[in-house]
Amino acid sequence: MHSLTLHAHVGRDGILKLETPIGMTDADLEIIIIVHPVDEPRPALKWPTTLFTEIIGGWEGKPLIREPQ
Repeated sequence: MHSLTLHAHVGRDGILKLETPIGMTDADLEIIIIVHPVDEPRPALKWPTTLFTEIIGGWEGKPLIREPQ
């Protein structure tokens, strides 16, 4: 599976036209399109305020050993 990010413009007719080479020929494909207007701000991803206080020192199993790389 390949993921492509394209930037396009919808004309006055309201039709989005996409043409992009994908390197495949004579193949059946399933295409998934997600439309996200760029004028709308994307929600900011925030870390939970208790993330580090809950995780640091939270391991209670056998001591972790980092093997030589």
